[in-house]
Amino acid sequence: MEQAVRVNVRRVQAAARVTSDVWTDLARAEALAKVMDAQFEVAGIKLGADAIIGLVPVAGDALSFAIGMYPVYIARKHRLGRRVIGQMMLNLGIDFVIGSVPVAGDFFDMMHKANLKNVALLKRAADRVHSRR
Repeated sequence: MEQAVRVNVRRVQAAARVTSDVWTDLARAEALAKVMDAQFEVAGIKLGADAIIGLVPVAGDALSFAIGMYPVYIARKHRLGRRVIGQMMLNLGIDFVIGSVPVAGDFFDMMHKANLKNVALLKRAADRVHSRR
């Protein structure tokens, strides 16, 4: 007697997409982090759009925070773990709170580079969860 094998094709396709798309998403996050934290060099110090946007009090830091949420979104999308997401949120929170302080916060933003730190966390988590083939 034949037995029917039931396969949820959508679930299998989705699982295959998650593994392959994580590296594409990671490349996008890395490019965004470079633009935000290390696109330019002034007097030997790498800085990016985050330092420039952060010059606008509070609203600039809020915009930088919103842009910095992209790697967090990727971590959630690819299920890379709550701990990684928590560390990323901590980096963004520190960047937002201290970056909101006039003048001193802008200098802190240039040195802290939360976006690059978050991409490094994202890479390590992706390597651990979705080993490259």
